[in-house]
Amino acid sequence: MAVSTMDSESGRTPQTQATLTEGGPSLLSTGALSARLGSDGKHYVCGSIAAFTNIVVTFPIQKVLFRQQLHGVLASEAVRQLQRDGLRNLYRGLLPPLLQKSTTVAIMFGLYEDFSRVLLDRAGGVPELVTRSFAAALAGTAEAILTPFERVQTLLQDHRHHGRFNNTAHIFRTLLTEYGVRECYRGLVPILLRNGPSNVLFFGLRGPIKEQLPEATSQAGHLVVDFVCGGVLGAALGIMFYPLNVVKSRAQSQVGGAFQPCREVLLTVWRERGGSLAMLFRGAHLNYHRSLLSWGIINATYELLLKLI
Repeated sequence: MAVSTMDSESGRTPQTQATLTEGGPSLLSTGALSARLGSDGKHYVCGSIAAFTNIVVTFPIQKVLFRQQLHGVLASEAVRQLQRDGLRNLYRGLLPPLLQKSTTVAIMFGLYEDFSRVLLDRAGGVPELVTRSFAAALAGTAEAILTPFERVQTLLQDHRHHGRFNNTAHIFRTLLTEYGVRECYRGLVPILLRNGPSNVLFFGLRGPIKEQLPEATSQAGHLVVDFVCGGVLGAALGIMFYPLNVVKSRAQSQVGGAFQPCREVLLTVWRERGGSLAMLFRGAHLNYHRSLLSWGIINATYELLLKLI
């Protein structure tokens, strides 16, 4: 199975390189760049639909995981908290991740492809692995512009704020009018530290992992391979960057007050949980299974839609 190191679309790279080269230095002019970016918009569409499908399926699991990250409780206690909240609150907070994830995954796949094309044309003799890694990091950094959606999702899922905030619009209105735009970006640093490196690893390892799996001979086989590839990689990255998500959840659960450095938040959580690594990673096993399912769905759906569109 011939898959490039950074898993570019099969068979597309040579033709793309030739097309880009024809444009020469004028590629970076506004009109030419807009045309190039618009020519491959299917990556944005496929990524968005894949993320939408994933969020609807896995949202209840994410709520259990969030309670564990925030309070350090067992999964059984987190489930009991959701039961006490009632069925009407089970999908409370769905809109922000639905908007945020469908947009960020679209950005992740779409900008990765666009940045890769532009950088491969302009980078000259730089190795393709380095160029595509840089493109992946840029795409991950660009995703962070949607931090306010993660911020709102955190507040909606935290039961301590149920009595204060009614819905997504209410939270945005309160944060903006009472605290300003900066409050919407609380927790930005751990998100930046997570997004860039995780994107580099995801796009860098997706191809090699897929090469190690049995070659698929049917559409169902391709779905299974893509699900396994995306799921295993997403689960591994979820564990690797789990402490950053704990820091993000703790920082974003606060409304108003001083902005604490990422390191200080981590040390606070570490002390509160008795300096125990196991307690810091409380919920990581559920995060592993959720990421396995989520990124399996995203990767398989994305690859399927690429073939259909």
